[in-house]
Amino acid sequence: MENSTNHQILNLNEIKNATVENYSGETIGTIDDVMIDGHDGHIAYVALQVNTGFLNMGSKYFAIPWRAFSFKNLEDRLLLLDVDKQKLEDSPGFDKDNWPTGPQYEFISEVHSYYGFSRDDDHIDRGRI
Repeated sequence: MENSTNHQILNLNEIKNATVENYSGETIGTIDDVMIDGHDGHIAYVALQVNTGFLNMGSKYFAIPWRAFSFKNLEDRLLLLDVDKQKLEDSPGFDKDNWPTGPQYEFISEVHSYYGFSRDDDHIDRGRI
């Protein structure tokens, strides 16, 4: 019997460098990397590299929970992120040469909370590779 929920299985190559748009059709940036929690195998966050023109700043990286994305077109590697420019600009992020290091539990919890998700929800049934 088939499950009525359509589970999409992806490999990291399908996600890395995927284009991210907002719901207005503006290109926000691209997926630079997917950060995996080495302890439990869950997706900690996705590193989104924002285009310089979107926020009028140099290349910046933002940590976004995987659950915040939806698919517009997987074949064209196009993801949607429902976020306005101001919310994204104020969100937890980092510079290209200054990625978060060491224990990151607080940072990851802040990222999830900022976007309205609980890390514990991800551990129930989502985000595990």
